[in-house]
Amino acid sequence: MRKITYGEAIREAIDQSMEDDPSVFVIGEGVPDIKSVFGTTKGLAEKYGNRVMDMPLSENGMSGVCIGAALMGMRPIMVHLRLDFLLLAFDQIVNNAAKWHYMFGGKANVPLVFRAIIGMGWGQGAQHSQNLQAIFAHIPGLKVVMPATPYDAKGLLISSIRDNNPVVFIEHRWLYNTWGHVPEELYAVPIGKAKMVSSGKDLTIVSTSYMTAETLKAINVLEKYGISAEVIDLRTLKPLDDTLIINSIKKTGKLLAIDSGYYTNGFAGEIITRVSEKAFEFLNAAPQRITLPDIPTPSTPALARYYYPRHINIIQKVCEMLGKPSNEVEKLLESERKKDPKHLDVPDESFSGPF
Repeated sequence: MRKITYGEAIREAIDQSMEDDPSVFVIGEGVPDIKSVFGTTKGLAEKYGNRVMDMPLSENGMSGVCIGAALMGMRPIMVHLRLDFLLLAFDQIVNNAAKWHYMFGGKANVPLVFRAIIGMGWGQGAQHSQNLQAIFAHIPGLKVVMPATPYDAKGLLISSIRDNNPVVFIEHRWLYNTWGHVPEELYAVPIGKAKMVSSGKDLTIVSTSYMTAETLKAINVLEKYGISAEVIDLRTLKPLDDTLIINSIKKTGKLLAIDSGYYTNGFAGEIITRVSEKAFEFLNAAPQRITLPDIPTPSTPALARYYYPRHINIIQKVCEMLGKPSNEVEKLLESERKKDPKHLDVPDESFSGPF
């Protein structure tokens, strides 16, 4: 089975989509740059010429240009190095891209992908590492996609490019160097379908993006102590597939929702609400969530240690939910803390980038 990185999978999805459909083009800050958006656009400018374009620091104006191009039959992929920069285009995204299909009775389409990057690392702080996916998922007319694996990154990006209306495609910077099986051919993963990545009986964990990787780290440890968790990777925040979640809750009776966004009005709360509405009678304990605190992102390693949820926090929360003795849990957590990298601003000691 061929394995490539998450970043390479995104590049391959764009390359094959551009080869397959001449209406697809790429535009964004740093797209033809030597670093090529963490390698995800590497070589595309040389191969496709003026279909790969750098753009000025005018996010709102250029988003309007891309919306106009999409309305005229093109399929732009607009790249933002950070989700924070997408806020500068919020007017165009919310008031135009998300609305045209509805306002014109389904006769107008805006086939436009907004690629945006979230996540922590290297002291980027309060204005360059925000996790604001819940804001975009709140907007009618937008689809919001957050793949956690290379396979899903390629397949979901291809589906997003083919979609006839706007998709906000969110990538976590700590996923770019992760490896996984990815077929060489052009393939699509359907938008709006969650995926069970681990079967279990003791509780259901619902996660998104990089937090799926942290969750899998946690359950690998928990399995050694006889705890069996069912893990569901949402993949798509909107449209939200809750069928898999509800069926899992009927089996386990417990829910832990995990998201890299914030606590108040965050997406983890949406998962808890859905389950409470549709499967309340199957719950045998109060649903729990793990999120970022309601605090702007710190820059210092000392504060980051307590800010970002990790597999250790997931282990602790699961043990609490299952009533494990606190002295046993503390011994387990202490053994996991000894494996921490020197700086928690990186996932582990082997990680060397991208920035």
